[in-house]
Amino acid sequence: MPPSPPPSPAHDAGLSAPSLPLHRHPGLVAFLCARTASSFSGCVQAVAVGWQIYALTHSTTALALVGLAQFLPMAGLLLPAGHAADHFNRRLIAMTCQCIEAFSALFMAVAAFGEWTAPWMIYTMVMVFGAARAFEMPCQQTFLPSLVPAHVFPRAAAVSSSLFQAAAVTGPSLGGLLYGAGAGTCYLVCAAGFACACMGTLRIRLVHAPRPRVPLSLATFVEVMHFLRARPDMLGAISLDLFAVLLGGATAMLPVYASDILHAGPLGLGLLRGAPAIGAVLCSLVLIWKPLNRHAGRHMFVAVAIFGVATVVFALSRSMAVSIIALAVLGAADVVSVVVRGALVQLRTPDSMRGRVSAVNMLFIGSSNQLGEFESGMVAGLAGPVGAVLLGGVGTLLITAGWIRMFPTLWHLDRLDDITPD
Repeated sequence: MPPSPPPSPAHDAGLSAPSLPLHRHPGLVAFLCARTASSFSGCVQAVAVGWQIYALTHSTTALALVGLAQFLPMAGLLLPAGHAADHFNRRLIAMTCQCIEAFSALFMAVAAFGEWTAPWMIYTMVMVFGAARAFEMPCQQTFLPSLVPAHVFPRAAAVSSSLFQAAAVTGPSLGGLLYGAGAGTCYLVCAAGFACACMGTLRIRLVHAPRPRVPLSLATFVEVMHFLRARPDMLGAISLDLFAVLLGGATAMLPVYASDILHAGPLGLGLLRGAPAIGAVLCSLVLIWKPLNRHAGRHMFVAVAIFGVATVVFALSRSMAVSIIALAVLGAADVVSVVVRGALVQLRTPDSMRGRVSAVNMLFIGSSNQLGEFESGMVAGLAGPVGAVLLGGVGTLLITAGWIRMFPTLWHLDRLDDITPD
């Protein structure tokens, strides 16, 4: 493996001027391309896996097991992965994971073209993918604050978010079209995408500063929890997003709404699923043009409250147009929370702990998505789908009000570009 390139000049005083175009920061374009290619390939692969496992088994239980097979290794390995990101070469870890993802997708393509794919192979591939993601994602999360100065971070984070959401919109759509040519074609595209991500990561200009090796132990994560408790604004941002997503799990009920409430059919379901991502892309573009330069904490709380209101509107809507707009607003509001939380987690954390803190943040947010779908399903069984979504939206509003009182330092957070490690 070639040695890491010299330090990025993006942090030199002369290149930190606000007039420097975003794309001129060394390594930033390579990072954005790598992250987008990886996200896009993951979305295409998810479509291929879902269609293929159902075609082989005709079992909804098999579909549920696919999600479980990916979630368990991610949840179980994220904390050790965060520890690895703080003690080893992050760029090398990310590249290794992307190579594993590329070869696993290539293997599945060969199996699909040879027509000898078995369900256990799909489960195994998904578990390998989940394990690789567990190590890749905390490393990727640490790249951006190393590539751009603090005053550029909000804009760069908005660009990254918009590209990620664009991949979330186009990936499933293209995956469905590609599957018409066979699962093997989908997997080949995924393998090429992961390979491109690996090449992009190779071109990122980062410096690996060797640190003393510390054995993996409970103490290393106790240190992270103490770190978060001592910074209530960061803890408040992470926990607010956790409970908002946990309660406001409207997306879990989309198939029921499309089929039984809005009577929109499969096409309507596709529009409903794409609406949050479209709203997120539009909001990200606005944040690129007009970054959150003042009152960032208040903007975050207002955005989460809007998220709750949009969830309530969606719950009560019987109009397809109103439902799509509500979901788009919901997705746009979520981006504001993501940008503020990302700035706090990445800019306030010392580089020596950034991998572990990112892993804890991702574990909380990833768990909230999974548990939010479970919570919505369980409440829907008792109160019906409309009641479940409505209660989730109201709960989000109550959590927002409570968090304003519990975390006043987050409410008073002003400029994101003033955040420094402490």
